[in-house]
Amino acid sequence: MTISWTQHRFSGGVLALDTANTVVLRGDAQRGFDRFADPLEIERFAEAASRFRTDELKGRVLAAPEPLKVAGKVIAIREATDRLFRGAASDAALAAVAMPAFLNACAAGLAGSGEAFSADAPFGRSPQPLALEAALAVSALSLLASGTISRLRICPNCRWLFLDRSRNGSRQWCDMAVCGNRQKAKRHYDRRKEVLNG
Repeated sequence: MTISWTQHRFSGGVLALDTANTVVLRGDAQRGFDRFADPLEIERFAEAASRFRTDELKGRVLAAPEPLKVAGKVIAIREATDRLFRGAASDAALAAVAMPAFLNACAAGLAGSGEAFSADAPFGRSPQPLALEAALAVSALSLLASGTISRLRICPNCRWLFLDRSRNGSRQWCDMAVCGNRQKAKRHYDRRKEVLNG
């Protein structure tokens, strides 16, 4: 099944969270599924992320020309990121027990990269495409920055992780136009049903 990589699929706020959110309805054995079940989607995701994460990537284009070869690294970073930061969103703290797997996955994503990263060019300056696994590692590691943990949220509708960048930190949904509207419609339906049955 070919995935439509729309703007909504990039509601996490950073590349690493968008990637964590490629597992839909995580923890729901009946309805959940993995958008990377077909590893070829990893390459298509990288192309879409280059467009939808252009600000974060500072214009760098991502590449995953051999998705079968990098799938293990990409999925390891994705799972370690989800485990560490989903726990942090719930507990407002990073669990030390989840850190080694996270750091090892990020290190594997950066291994062999000839890139040079800096504070003003976190994804490097090369005009060449950046390997998706290296970009994921950089994005995931950036979540360790001071003040980020308190801005992590879990969408109550779809369970996606997102970074709340609203001024007062009160954002509830990963995407108001999708999840927010679905919840509003559900509440309206429930109230209407209650009135009709009451």
